[in-house]
Amino acid sequence: MANPIKITDTTFRDAHQSLMATRLRMADMEPIAADMDSLGLHSAEVWGGATFDVATRYLAENPWERLRTFKRLMPKTPLMMLLRGQNLVGYRNYANDVVDAFIKHSAETGIDIFRVFDALNDERNVEQVVKATKASGKHLQMAICYSVTEGRMGGPIYNLDYFVEKARSFQDMGADSICLKDMGGVMAPYDAYELVTALKPILDVPIQLHTHYTSGMASMTALKAIEAGIDIVDACLAPLALRTSQPAVEPIVVTLWRTENDTGLDLQKLLSMGDRLEAILLNYKKEMESPRAAVIDAKVLSHQIPGGMASNLISQLREADALDRLDEVLLEIPRTRKELGYPPLVTPMSQMVGSQSVSNVLFGRYEMVSEQVRDYANGLYGKAIRELDPQVVELAFKADPEGHNPISGRAADSIEPEMDAAREAIKDISSDEEDVLTYAMYPTTGLRFLRIKHGLEPVPDEMKPKDADGAKPARAPQGSAVQPVGRGTGEAPPKSANVRQFNVYVGDEFFRVEVDAAQPESAIGAASPAVGGAPGGGDEPSISTDESPIVAPLPGIVLRYEVEVGVQVQAGDPVVVLEAMKMENTLPSPVAGTVRALSLEPGATVAKDDILAIIAP
Repeated sequence: MANPIKITDTTFRDAHQSLMATRLRMADMEPIAADMDSLGLHSAEVWGGATFDVATRYLAENPWERLRTFKRLMPKTPLMMLLRGQNLVGYRNYANDVVDAFIKHSAETGIDIFRVFDALNDERNVEQVVKATKASGKHLQMAICYSVTEGRMGGPIYNLDYFVEKARSFQDMGADSICLKDMGGVMAPYDAYELVTALKPILDVPIQLHTHYTSGMASMTALKAIEAGIDIVDACLAPLALRTSQPAVEPIVVTLWRTENDTGLDLQKLLSMGDRLEAILLNYKKEMESPRAAVIDAKVLSHQIPGGMASNLISQLREADALDRLDEVLLEIPRTRKELGYPPLVTPMSQMVGSQSVSNVLFGRYEMVSEQVRDYANGLYGKAIRELDPQVVELAFKADPEGHNPISGRAADSIEPEMDAAREAIKDISSDEEDVLTYAMYPTTGLRFLRIKHGLEPVPDEMKPKDADGAKPARAPQGSAVQPVGRGTGEAPPKSANVRQFNVYVGDEFFRVEVDAAQPESAIGAASPAVGGAPGGGDEPSISTDESPIVAPLPGIVLRYEVEVGVQVQAGDPVVVLEAMKMENTLPSPVAGTVRALSLEPGATVAKDDILAIIAP
């Protein structure tokens, strides 16, 4: 009996998130999106995950505009997004009103399928998302984060019964389909067969497989899952397949051709699209670089790093000039994961374990602990799979032992509504619901993006598209926050802070232009100088021999200062909060003294060893 396998294509989301830290720009996806729409896919994953964060933080692109563009170019294909439960597309739990507004607007803008997961498989953390998705009338796919502790399915934690019970629970909550989300590529082929075989009789909804090629098993795992009766499989175009990404769709199509599971997809179309994507990726040589010659990493069966985390880890270590310590970090990850209660390594738990492992290697074990790890230890991310190592908890809270006050209820219940505060925070910039949601997701990096989007700040050079060698801007993609404007006959004057953007429609075309008053009334929104120190972007302040600087231990973003210039501090008092590897790290004063200078403004991007503050005796 014919049972054609349906395919979800991940080229436009998880494939490039896994291989190139989500840096593929919208302008480079547009040329193949229409052809993708003609394939007859089950769905295309185009949004969510890290795409929202990266678009605003690194690419100066509007993620909402990206979604609208995909909907316009792919009207026949259901569009899917990956949603991190109560974390949405961020790295913390958001208030229920933010969850409701985000899902409602995402559904109205173009999302048809919400793939929802919680990093701890904690049903309480997806309750509000389930309600909001059902209210939107869209498809709710609930994902089970797959993990192992012993190399294969089994043992006291991640055994067959565990996954079967989670699937039952998610179906009872209202799932329209169930996804087996193998983010680390650690699902062995025969374990996939056993698991799908066990799930088919007890589930009334379709089952989908999402896996990664990291360990080299993904194609075998997909085939065994198909033999067991799985309904849908994730795959992507060959240029962005394998390695830490998904299986390539082309060999799956050929393998199943003329069988009862024939996908019905046109191989020649896929090959043609792959050729065009291959040419596009020439502009991303740097992002596609890997420090390893091997296409697979069999060590993933030990460290279990998911694809997106792996590319980000390499990128962060390279920026910290510590790529030579990658092997040490990979050895540290399973140890840190065990100490933190064996969480599945998926966002945000993968970032917590990964960044903590980096800190343990670079600065000493648990000498620097992120706020997120402390929150996790206090139950603010949900119920841990296993109890955390008591000695590690003690180390994490050694500077504030009273800060260890774990909760037992649903973490988001203690969060006050946030949307009104977000509207108030950006009322002088925008009242648009999309902008409010962007700020609500990322108050620091999101605010910087909004200032760029609305012409209050120029696009930084590091956010502009680069040529194939990463040397200079090569193009300005449609959908980016700021588009180039026509040149006048004379030398253009510098832009003021009052620049505003407008869409100009000419027939079927539109152009994004910037408009600036010839004599701006004021410099509203202009960047203010750094607090008590050198202006942002200027030279670092000078330091006398008896003063103590606080420097950035890793590249990152200054989120906020906890003190003001002139206040007295004691050794160990918190001074500045630095976001590094997407985790918040509070940097203390190394000595007792007076805060003489705070060198940067919140939102500033810093390199390793940049001076953040100066403490005078």
